[in-house]
Amino acid sequence: MNTAFETVELTLDVPFTISRGTAETTENVVVTLDAGGETGYGAAAPSAHYGETAATVEALLPDLLAAAEDAGDPHARREIADRVLSVARDNPAARAAVDLALWDLAGKLLDLPVYRLLGLSPDAHGCPETSFTIGLDETTAMAERAREAIDSGYSILKVKLGTDRDLEIVEAIRSTAPEAIIRVDANEAWRPKEAVRNCRALETFGVEFVEQPVAAEDPEGLRHVYEHSPLSIAADESCLTAADVPRIADRCDIVNLKLMKTGGVTPAIELIHTARAHGLEVMCGCMIETNAAIAGAAQLLPLLDYADLDGSLLLESDPYAGVPVTAGRFDLSAVDAGTGARPR
Repeated sequence: MNTAFETVELTLDVPFTISRGTAETTENVVVTLDAGGETGYGAAAPSAHYGETAATVEALLPDLLAAAEDAGDPHARREIADRVLSVARDNPAARAAVDLALWDLAGKLLDLPVYRLLGLSPDAHGCPETSFTIGLDETTAMAERAREAIDSGYSILKVKLGTDRDLEIVEAIRSTAPEAIIRVDANEAWRPKEAVRNCRALETFGVEFVEQPVAAEDPEGLRHVYEHSPLSIAADESCLTAADVPRIADRCDIVNLKLMKTGGVTPAIELIHTARAHGLEVMCGCMIETNAAIAGAAQLLPLLDYADLDGSLLLESDPYAGVPVTAGRFDLSAVDAGTGARPR
């Protein structure tokens, strides 16, 4: 295999704010693997919240790609996953870029879409529609953004919260989008008792579930919210890999996996099966990512209950195309081989 990588700076369509800060641009590191006349694409979308940056990914990729080259077989994904884990255990986004490129390359070499390599069919049980995320802003601006999303055909809104006007925001968006499914994400911003009060108030606005209401470092707080909330609770920052599932299984209803937390598709499948074994529902989310990464995550849709795969939709432009998506629905049947990721 021949390998390469480059960092691309991506401009967001509008500034994106959550309770931890605001971003106007983001950096992804795109990996390419060449073998047998085919090229596999993957990407890392590192998050400083988890201790990764484009610079740390770039520093590790030579060793990670060397591990993939040493294996010599792009179909030996389990072996390669174990090798790169030994090199970069604490750098899942870097590992994800390699894993995604391997899955894409393997699919292209076999002339099969990745979801077929996983034994999945998008038609068997259907694929969940992705939500569209409304970042924090002035209340009127968030309501307008919600209206634009609904007018574009999205029926599920994920609303970022973590302010002193959270209920005002949801009330405004509900008034603007009375038929929409609304999910909210506090990104660890609330205290446990505050979270319970908010969940009870949010129930009156028909909110479907609340994601990560309290700090990941407060597992007992998460348990308190889970036991007293009338709404379902999703764990995001509290659950990074399959190993975390048993620790949070009795304090949430839904696990939100992200390839940039697990280290790619290969370990994400382990997390999905572990969550199912503990009776949990599963959502796949994302960072702000190019389609070189989102296309790989979309291959897991037939295994999911919920999807939040709008990372590339939040970009002003994306240098990579992926799985076609219309009004929140990914068309996996349009993927001929690999993940569907390709340069525009």
